[in-house]
Amino acid sequence: QVHLVESGGGLVQPGGSLRLSCAASASGRRFKVYDIGWYRQVGGEPREFVASITTSNMTIYSDSVKGRFTISRDNAKNTAYLRMNSLKPEDSAVYYCVSGEVYSGNFAPIGAWGQGTLVSVSS
Repeated sequence: QVHLVESGGGLVQPGGSLRLSCAASASGRRFKVYDIGWYRQVGGEPREFVASITTSNMTIYSDSVKGRFTISRDNAKNTAYLRMNSLKPEDSAVYYCVSGEVYSGNFAPIGAWGQGTLVSVSS
């Protein structure tokens, strides 16, 4: 498995933008063989799927972020990204990236969860 580290969170006003990064560590040479997913979690609630990208750059988005968020990857940099535009207060959460696989149009996480990065949307 590949170890992933999230970064790029912060405080942003409603309507603003952020770009989150998901970087592979020393095992990064395996990054390109994994599908990557982004999830978010608020408090003790279950993690919510946000978006995923396959090794062939096919993407899936949750309905709540479709049209506002964009997932991408740069295998040369062993990094995936989540560009978040038109942010809303309800987007506030800890965001996690994880390696996994897409089956029948659904992303299944199989890697270890990292520490996440906190996104706060507030005026």
